[in-house]
Amino acid sequence: MIVRNRCHSRPFFRFMLFGRLHSSGEPVQDSSDVTKRVCKIMMSCPKLGLDTVLDQSGIRVSEEVAEKVLERFENAGMLAHRFFEWAGKQRNYEHTVRAYHTMIESMAKIRQYEIMWDLVNAMRGKGMLNIETFCIIMRKYARAQKVDEAVYTFNIMKKYDVPPNLAAFNGLLSALCKSKNVRKAQEIFDTMKNDQFCPDPKSYSILIEGWGRAPNLPKAREIFNEMVDSGCKPDIVTYGIMVDILCKAGRTDEAVGVMNEMELRGCEPTSFIYSVLIHTYGIENRIEDGIDTFLQMERNGVKVDVAVYNSLISAFCKVSKFENAYKVVDEMDKKGVSPNSRTCNILINSLIGRGETDEAFKVFRKLSRLCEPDADTYTMMIKMFCERDELEVAHKVWRYMERKQFAPSLHTFSALINGLCDKGEASRACVLMEEMMERGIRPGRHTFGKLRKLLAKEEREDVAEFLQAKMNLLVKEPLCD
Repeated sequence: MIVRNRCHSRPFFRFMLFGRLHSSGEPVQDSSDVTKRVCKIMMSCPKLGLDTVLDQSGIRVSEEVAEKVLERFENAGMLAHRFFEWAGKQRNYEHTVRAYHTMIESMAKIRQYEIMWDLVNAMRGKGMLNIETFCIIMRKYARAQKVDEAVYTFNIMKKYDVPPNLAAFNGLLSALCKSKNVRKAQEIFDTMKNDQFCPDPKSYSILIEGWGRAPNLPKAREIFNEMVDSGCKPDIVTYGIMVDILCKAGRTDEAVGVMNEMELRGCEPTSFIYSVLIHTYGIENRIEDGIDTFLQMERNGVKVDVAVYNSLISAFCKVSKFENAYKVVDEMDKKGVSPNSRTCNILINSLIGRGETDEAFKVFRKLSRLCEPDADTYTMMIKMFCERDELEVAHKVWRYMERKQFAPSLHTFSALINGLCDKGEASRACVLMEEMMERGIRPGRHTFGKLRKLLAKEEREDVAEFLQAKMNLLVKEPLCD
């Protein structure tokens, strides 16, 4: 048996003792303190024993605490759901719309659609459903390439007493376009426009961006012209999208022309537009143009945000001017702009790409003190150390991630499991694989296949069959109404 009941370890008893010291009769604890305590329990205890440990801890969660915990464990679907159900049974507590939405996203992410629709029905019973609920579901179905289900969700909104409006129409178009189903989005747009919904600038902007991503620049231009001809005036978002898709198509000078046109029409370029141009100049090794654009932005009085700084850092990294990139980070600090996980990831990814892994680790340690790493950050670092044959250091990063109460994603789990398999560490890989599935995350085919091959080599087919049976439970994807 692979399962380890970590609730019987020393941390478990420490939580039990700590919990008894804080009975429900005491004054209400600070929400951040309660959130940390709940997260510690969840990180140390499998989902099957979670209810008992939380009950015996004496913790009483507020709506604010529940929202924070669910957001923190969004990647750990079934563990988050266990906490969600436990919290819902507490006295004087009611789930908020935000908590339901986070849970719906979490369940859809691991394709537990039956549970997702159970949550929708629970919201319906409490009169809490709104347009955003269905937009979330449409986005998640579309991302999983379940186009029919995304359209189905839109069509049954009336049945749930939430009649679709223009925002829902735009939500469906956006979901389809972002999942590379722009042709279906265009078909729906052409069928429903004017008869059912009068398109607004957002409707057209979504389609323009979708065709730009296809990529189909002529079609994007066609929709832009159709928008103007219909009397729908392009807004700052529309112009930003046109600049973005032109830059991605390598037509930077044409993008600058659009930027000049919008200024003539009284639309001042936003920080996003400047960010796109700076990033593109970096890709094209036109670093001087990127710097000039950054300085022009400052002269025009547009506030420089973290996205713009990240674009400039990325531009310097593209031409291997890391010292300049570090100076930009220092400049951010002086200007009171905090770096984010994206800042960290740009630098780390660029350094790893150049084989400067020691420097990448230094950047990780430094920036981890200034901003919260995300799943991509941890995944890159773990994968890097696995490739360097430093499994123990990879495990140290993993333990650091757990101490920060960050729930690993599918890719983070896969990075370490693949590294363990490459080194023949079948038992440790199995423990991690089971923990992954305990959290409701279905392993990727490549990762599971690699572990299964290793187990077959060690003549441990019984363990492979056990893991396969557990995975089969996660494969069911019913479309429930």
